This record gives sequence, structure tokens and C-alpha cells, in this order.
Amino acid sequence: MDTHTEPKPAKPRPGPPPRLGRPARRAALVVHVIASAGWLGLTLGLLALGITAATDGSAGTVEASVRAMKLFADWLLLPVAFLTLLSGLLLSLGTTWGLARYRWVYTKFWLTLATTTATVFALRPGVNSAVTAVAAGGSLPDAGDVLFGPVVSLSAYVFMTVISVLKPWGKTHRGRETPRAFA
Repeated sequence: MDTHTEPKPAKPRPGPPPRLGRPARRAALVVHVIASAGWLGLTLGLLALGITAATDGSAGTVEASVRAMKLFADWLLLPVAFLTLLSGLLLSLGTTWGLARYRWVYTKFWLTLATTTATVFALRPGVNSAVTAVAAGGSLPDAGDVLFGPVVSLSAYVFMTVISVLKPWGKTHRGRETPRAFA
């Protein structure tokens, strides 16, 4: 009779999350930069249209401006915003930057999420109410409906672009605690 028992195999330690290979990382980076630049450009266009709608006295110009804003907001802005958010998330989770290891990445993620949410719940409804009022023959009810969203968004995108280039602030608490083997 054999009294020797084999030891149980040790539970495998969780390793680092899978990383994107070089071609996939480069492709994701290109998509992210193009989507981000597109989002910035769309916001500049919305701001130009909003300024035109808020300052031009011509009813036809005001209506054309807010209708163009609606077209941008309905068909272009959300897909580009979601593509920026998803490609940034893929890059952060699939590279050594991580999502919560560096303050600049963490800040960009939350600002992107906030501006995407603001686009859905503030910018688009504001533009839609302006179009409804102007299409009914009225004047622009509130210039803030067409100016506030693009101004705030543009400020956030410029800030995120700056921190993407400069990469300030160092690691987060979590990033400092991550062992080198998992970095």
C-alpha cells in the first residue's frame, strides 16, 4: 500500500493582462488619433456653426446653422466619440500604460467618458431644442444651447491633447504598487 500522496499543483498566479502585438497596437493608435482628431474637428465645426447661429440676425442663416449642427450631432459626433473612447480603452488596457497606472491616462479616460456622456445628454438635446424652436418660425431661444457644449468639449479635447503629448503627473498609487514583473 502506497501512503505517498502527490502534492496538489499550485494555483497559477495571475499574470499580466495580454498585451497588443506591435501591429495591433499601431493600428489601434492610428484609429485613436484619427478618431480624436475627428472629434476635435467636429467640435470646432459645431462651435463655428453655433457662433454663426448666435450672432447672425438672418433667420435663414440661423436655421441653416442649427440644422447643420443637428446633422453633425446626430450622424457624426456619437460614432466618433464612441470610437475614440473604445480605441483609447483598448490602447490603455492592451499596453504597458494601463488604465489606472498613470494619472494622465486615467484623467483622459474619465474626461472622454464625461464628454461622451455630455454629448448624449446635453449637447444633442440642446441642439435639438434649438432646431425645433427655429424650425417653428421662432428665434434661437438660448444661445447657450448651441454654444456651451462645443466650448466645453473643445476645452476638454485641447486639454486631453496636451496631456497626451506631455504625459504629466507620473504614476497613480496603483501604478506605483504594481510589481515590475506585471508592468
